[in-house]
Amino acid sequence: MTSPASKTFSVRRYTPDRGTWGKLTARDSVVRRLDWILLLSSLALSLMGAVLVFSATRNRTELNHGDEYFFFLHHLLNLGIGLAMAVGTIWLGHRTLRGAIPILYGLSVLLALMVLTPLGATINGSRSWLAIPGGFSLQPAEFTKITIALGMAMILAARVDAGDRQHPDHRTVVQALGLAAIPVGIILLMPDLGSVMVLGAIILAVLLSSGASNRWILGLLGTGVVGCVAIWQLGLLDQYQIARFAAFANPSLDPAGVGYNTNQARIAIGGGGLTGSGLFHGSQTTGQFVPEQQTDFIFTVAGEELGFLGAGLIIFLLGVVLWRACRIARETSELYGTIVAAGIIAWFSFQAFENVGMTLGIMPVTGLPLPFVSYGGTSMFAVWIAIGLLQSIRVQRPVSASR
Repeated sequence: MTSPASKTFSVRRYTPDRGTWGKLTARDSVVRRLDWILLLSSLALSLMGAVLVFSATRNRTELNHGDEYFFFLHHLLNLGIGLAMAVGTIWLGHRTLRGAIPILYGLSVLLALMVLTPLGATINGSRSWLAIPGGFSLQPAEFTKITIALGMAMILAARVDAGDRQHPDHRTVVQALGLAAIPVGIILLMPDLGSVMVLGAIILAVLLSSGASNRWILGLLGTGVVGCVAIWQLGLLDQYQIARFAAFANPSLDPAGVGYNTNQARIAIGGGGLTGSGLFHGSQTTGQFVPEQQTDFIFTVAGEELGFLGAGLIIFLLGVVLWRACRIARETSELYGTIVAAGIIAWFSFQAFENVGMTLGIMPVTGLPLPFVSYGGTSMFAVWIAIGLLQSIRVQRPVSASR
């Protein structure tokens, strides 16, 4: 029996010189065309995350129901499901998914709207979760990161890939921004400012990579600044959000209150030194001084127990993921693939910077997970679907593209 790894999938690819669809041969199979550096770097991050999650939760009996392996096994289960989703995304192909974008976009908006109903659950002051029977929860904002990148790419690249235009016109840009505005508005109502910030980065990257006029970029940045000032002046922020920004501006303002998380995170990372205190031997981690350490503050476990070298390895692997994603964006011959890859790059880079930055006190606390590393099913599913999209773009690139 032929093993799945050796099977040659039949995948369509676009040949620019003839404008026809071809087939991948046995010597040019999907497995051979995968970006293995991207895949292995992402997998290494997720497996490191499993170990760090175990270290952060093995003594948390109030969370792990008396089973020290509870979060560890669930993290691996989430990783397994995420890998299956990535394989499914590669199998279908980003071009096949292009035709299903209206359905996927509608589902993501519907899920986001359901959060505002009684089915929504409030965690850490943000009503951004959807309660599912069986004790599970879902964060729809994670899926909107994918659908906004896909939806805007579909609109912006439609006439360019067809050869009608070299760049999207103003009307096309307005349509793309209108598509993005609906889920962004819903997520603002939750409110989940962290996810809105990530979506803003995705939208900017999508417009930049599409070749849209710089006036749109400048206008969008100006609108964002004006919107932030208006939200602050009109008092639309919840009290916990105001407290987080106040703690970011002045960590010593309330060290036992709103500034507690940041202060404890700094102590944990600072205590790790060059090589760390040793895995499972961090005093801050073992003593449970850092709240939400398995999710938002997972980087503090690496900083304390693995030191600068271990924390630096995580940042290095994230950099490798972004480097390979940039290569994929550059090598594809279609604007649609370039835009999707650019949106994913902006998503991963901004979210990683924000997560690491808030543990170091250089960014406000927003509750964003560290991609691949933090515990969380929805986040893990979303990032691996994104990896599947990147791999699909690479697999279906022209054969003559540089490696």
